[in-house]
This record gives sequence, C-alpha cells and structure tokens, in this order.
Amino acid sequence: MPQILFTDLAPAPIGPYSQAVWAGNMLFISGQIAIDPKSNHLVTDNIIDETEQVMKNLQAILAEAGLTFDDVVKTGIFLRTMDNFVAVNGVYGAYFPNGYAPARETVAVAGLPKNVNVEISMVAYRQ
Repeated sequence: MPQILFTDLAPAPIGPYSQAVWAGNMLFISGQIAIDPKSNHLVTDNIIDETEQVMKNLQAILAEAGLTFDDVVKTGIFLRTMDNFVAVNGVYGAYFPNGYAPARETVAVAGLPKNVNVEISMVAYRQ
C-alpha cells in the first residue's frame, strides 16, 4: 500500500496532493516550487535563487526519506519560458556532481502555480 511522506523542512502542499508518496521502493515527489518552508514566502527575485530554493525543497524531501540526489532516477522540469533553461540547468546540474544525472524532461508551460518560473518533480529509487 502506498505511504505518504511529509517533512516540515519542505513547503506544505498548496492543494490536494502529498509532498511525496512511497510505492514499494519508488518515491514519487510532487512538483516543488520556490516556497521557503521557514517563512512560507516565495523566492522569486531571480531564476538562480528560485531554482536553488526548489532544489533545497526537493533535497529536504529526499533526506526525510533517507535518500539523496544519487537515488533520483527521473525528474521533470517545468519552465515558464525556455529563456531560463541555461540558468536552471546550471543550478540543477550542481546537485548531480558525480557524473550521474537521472532521466528527465524539460518543458515550457503556459503557467505554473503562484506564477513561479520553475517547478521540478522527481522519482527516486531506494535499493
């Protein structure tokens, strides 16, 4: 049976979904946006800081599960504009420094929750 995972170190869901769900050895992490969980405010001053906050939120969820970015097998990156691709890719790539990078797609979308510029979801595998 799937199990819900929650941590106070990442933003609480802003809708009817869970931060993450275990299904066997697979952890499905919902799309994260740049909400600072301490202040509950958006970090949108620039795309680099915004992406960094998204990655910190994802890292907190992984840590709660006892996982790291090395356990991530798939990501989805959603951008409001492809003009941010290079900057987002730079921040994202820094979290996978060991030459390993998961499968992923990056797509531009018409809009994102709270009018943010980037949202990232992940799937991780526990061995």
